[in-house]
Amino acid sequence: MGVQIVVGVAVVRGDRVLAAYRPGPEGGWEFPGGKVEPGESEPEAAVRELHEELGIEVEIGTSLGPGVDISDKYRLHVYRASIVAGEPVRTEHSELRWFTAAELVEEDWLVPDRPFVRLLRNKL
Repeated sequence: MGVQIVVGVAVVRGDRVLAAYRPGPEGGWEFPGGKVEPGESEPEAAVRELHEELGIEVEIGTSLGPGVDISDKYRLHVYRASIVAGEPVRTEHSELRWFTAAELVEEDWLVPDRPFVRLLRNKL
């Protein structure tokens, strides 16, 4: 079986990006998202996951670059997005927060998300 793609979504509003905090010993900030299901495109999965996790409707934009391996089974792809309806509601994470570029400290993020944090920090 091949590598499962996981999509993360950098929801950008003005000069801020939305992050979700995953609790636990391996916890940290991450871009919300989840696994791409069979028959689904990456943008379709991103839209579905943000609706399920945060109760928002988003428009998916450009990719933030090549994917990053989470493990030998999973690979993370991150896309920019903007909210078209709703306000984010925390359901699966312990905290949601809007970060400015200056507040994006890579060490506070889950390891697979860090390269995308670096790229995004230069584009906000």
